[in-house]
Amino acid sequence: MPDDIKPIQKILFGSPGTGKSYHIREIARDKLGIPLDDTTHTVKTVFHPEYTYADFMGKLLPLTQGNSVIYKFYPGHFIRILGMAYQGLIDGKKDHYLLVIDELNRGNAAAIFGTVFQLLDRESDGWSSYEVDISDMELVGLLEAMRLKPIIQDGTIEIKEGKTKIPCEDFCQRRKDELKEENSDGSRVFSLLQQRRINIPHNLSILATINTSDESIYYLDSAFKRRWDWEYVDAPVGDAHIPKALRDVKLVINYEEEEEVKKWPYCIFGINQLIKSNHQVIRRIEDKQIGWWFIKPENDQVELSQVKDKLMFYLWDSVFARDKRPLEQFLSTPNKPSVKLTGYSDFIDLTEEFMIKVCNLGQENHGIIMDDEELDL
Repeated sequence: MPDDIKPIQKILFGSPGTGKSYHIREIARDKLGIPLDDTTHTVKTVFHPEYTYADFMGKLLPLTQGNSVIYKFYPGHFIRILGMAYQGLIDGKKDHYLLVIDELNRGNAAAIFGTVFQLLDRESDGWSSYEVDISDMELVGLLEAMRLKPIIQDGTIEIKEGKTKIPCEDFCQRRKDELKEENSDGSRVFSLLQQRRINIPHNLSILATINTSDESIYYLDSAFKRRWDWEYVDAPVGDAHIPKALRDVKLVINYEEEEEVKKWPYCIFGINQLIKSNHQVIRRIEDKQIGWWFIKPENDQVELSQVKDKLMFYLWDSVFARDKRPLEQFLSTPNKPSVKLTGYSDFIDLTEEFMIKVCNLGQENHGIIMDDEELDL
């Protein structure tokens, strides 16, 4: 891997289904040189309301062995990836490592990061500007993540090498001196461990996602936000490029005893056009639009049942929650000049009509979906 790769610390945010997680995989592959879903260089986690600092750093849990109960320390997601990155530096590798956090704002990020928050400030060399102390148990978990064999003997941490046990401080001092001349990064790692401190190294990146339409979220304060780069992943509007995997996807509608086949990408364009055209009554329309993967097709087809179960409820409960009049106006026709939606069941009953109209709206505003040969020209 090239030496000039800079660590990335970025939050990708946008509407549901816009492909934020897939974009992370592209960044990992194209900018960090990490193959897709490579578990030897990547650790993934999802924040949620019950996720804690202990899940992030590590926790002591009981383990039954026969008739007795012992306690074992389980390294958290951050300690695991940090240990992998440290070991990469010690081995002299040029590899990069990645921590992926999905749904960052669904957990209390400030509480989850705890003192690690200070490490998010980086210097020009990619290392954290500061160092933070860790507990003995966190140190043991970190050493295990580095594939070492730490044990606690009479309150002292020792490293097992064959049949020999070496106090952790002496082991780190020896390894620091061995690496000092030829591997300054590796020597720096052991210097940190000797002091029971950690620092995010230049070969470790952190990528996170935020679903901006999720209202059951924790607030991210400005101090936390400014320590990240931000990238908005836009929803499909206007003349957006249609992913190859969706160009042939159809929505089959049985309406008034006749089967109508609509191209699914037009439906997505139409939904977002409808949302944008009602920006006066919808707060934060960028958050309310839907992405390509809001509904995942199977066998190049989206079932109408999927639309009813997921899309219609999302529009009713999240997008037009405050005012249903735009939906009534959109569904009104010369034959039905005054559609009234007094309840969700009324909206569901008009699913076929609604989808035909939004698909037509999307086609009118986007134009022709070109085939692969035309797009490649």
